[in-house]
Amino acid sequence: MNAPGHRLQWPELPEALRAEIEGELGSPVVEAVGQRGGYGPSLAARCGLADGRRVFIKAVSPAQNPDTPAMMRREARIAERLPADAPAPALLHTIDDGEWIALVFEEIPGRLPATPWQADELDCVLAAIRALGELAPRAPLRTVAQQYGAMFTGWRTLAAGARDTPMDEWCAQRLDDLAAVEARWEDVTRGDGLIHGDVRSDNVLLTEDGRVTFVDWTSTCTGAPWFELLVMLPSIELEGGGAPEAVLRRAGLDHLPVRDVVPLVAATAGYFVERGRLPDPPGLPTLRPFQRAQGEVTVAWLRRLWEQQ
Repeated sequence: MNAPGHRLQWPELPEALRAEIEGELGSPVVEAVGQRGGYGPSLAARCGLADGRRVFIKAVSPAQNPDTPAMMRREARIAERLPADAPAPALLHTIDDGEWIALVFEEIPGRLPATPWQADELDCVLAAIRALGELAPRAPLRTVAQQYGAMFTGWRTLAAGARDTPMDEWCAQRLDDLAAVEARWEDVTRGDGLIHGDVRSDNVLLTEDGRVTFVDWTSTCTGAPWFELLVMLPSIELEGGGAPEAVLRRAGLDHLPVRDVVPLVAATAGYFVERGRLPDPPGLPTLRPFQRAQGEVTVAWLRRLWEQQ
């Protein structure tokens, strides 16, 4: 599912921006290897410098996608607030001229998890997610309700004015009930745990010494420590890691009350179903198919949970 659209490559950046980045680094970039994965159009490259150091560089402008620069600026602000022991690469430099923004991170000598998921790698990532939820930011971050409140309204949006949207018949018959349940997700996910906000296989790096590092901290917030893992489960199933119920058992979270799980799963399913019907955003041609696929597996899980209430 990680078939990206075109990402910027290092030679495609404006010459002045490349010069400014190299000036901040104090050494020219002699190698830049663009990375696969993800759905954004920005540069994402592992770079070697003339002096032997290595860094990871991200860069984008509104010409690639109008929303991505704001997300990258938010990532820079979040990096300053992460706790020192957060499993995140250190931000070394920020270059921002109001149009182009570039972030230079330490390079993590890791690799993406194998897909389909391998059991040992999945267990490491699940443990890292649970440990993340026990950390506290150095400065206040948005709450999970503030971060996702405007996004997790899919069923309510469809019920209010888009009932003719093609959707699973089970969902269409229960649209008003789904909208009502979805509205409770904020109440059941309150908390102080650190949430990355977008953990998927392509935002995970595994190192040879067994460490797990998460990248792309653009949606980070605080809330119930189990929020992260629940919203990741549909992508795990899509990538061969097992059904949500089985992965919850692996993670030791199968004790969560169904009454707390259902609102968040409903909100997640509604988000994917409602967004999946929209046109492709500029520069992101693979996003909607990904959301529709996520919607299918999340709705199937929601149906199973619904019967347990």
